[in-house]
Amino acid sequence: MGDNDIEEQDTFPVERDEGDTRANPKRRGRRVEKIHKNVSKWILPEELRETYLERANCCPPPIFIILISLAELGVFIYYAVWKPQKQWITLGTGIWESPLTYKPEQREEAWRFLSYMFVHAGVEHIMGNLLMQLLLGIPLELVHKGFEVGMVYMAGVLAGSLASSIFDPLSALVGASGGVYALMGGYFMNAVVNFREMIPLMGVFRILVIVLIVGTDVGFAIYRRFFSHDVAMKVSFVAHIGGGVAGMTIGYVFFTNYNKELLRDPRFWLCIVGYIAFFLFAVIFNIFLSPAPA
Repeated sequence: MGDNDIEEQDTFPVERDEGDTRANPKRRGRRVEKIHKNVSKWILPEELRETYLERANCCPPPIFIILISLAELGVFIYYAVWKPQKQWITLGTGIWESPLTYKPEQREEAWRFLSYMFVHAGVEHIMGNLLMQLLLGIPLELVHKGFEVGMVYMAGVLAGSLASSIFDPLSALVGASGGVYALMGGYFMNAVVNFREMIPLMGVFRILVIVLIVGTDVGFAIYRRFFSHDVAMKVSFVAHIGGGVAGMTIGYVFFTNYNKELLRDPRFWLCIVGYIAFFLFAVIFNIFLSPAPA
């Protein structure tokens, strides 16, 4: 009798575990589906949400924005920990001597027009950029995938440095703000154009949040550029504007062409031609016209 009781008791945990095993994938599936629904509400107009939800998956995952964020964090830790600094909260000598920092007198080293995005001036600087690009970049990459988000991000980084070399030619550049502002610019234009197709309060909230963040950040950047005396080298704020303009043009075209053939959109070619023209002008300016020392 006692043996039978033991055998019966042993069967209960096994049955409960099998039930949990069957239920867990369903719960996970519901959670993933809920995430995709929320993402679609923030990123896509209403008529495209059903199409997105039918195709939605996490393969590939939002790998670009995660990898670029880890690379930027890794470079910051390297200069904060292994390079000599007076304090690691606001970096000094290490980043100014870095081969990654954009410096106008070394602009012939062309990689600096892109590599400056990996170098940040302090904890506040890098945390702000990482927070914004992860919060905005991951949902965008879930919908539009890594190629589109990567193209917009890198277009903003390059546009930021080229614009700075033209309109603020004597200033250095550090930080990924050009790429971050490109993502925000594309998302902002998408929110404005599709405003009527979204819940009014949600549309107003999205636009106000972006305007508040951009206004505050650009305000601080202008203050650091013209009024602060805490750093030895002046850092340009023009990259924010250049990246934002790239996002409001190229980013807008990429982020409003979900489920469409991008190459057939005349806006795409108009933006590409405009970007190439701007690029060529910036190259000529930096070679022949720039007041910055060679």
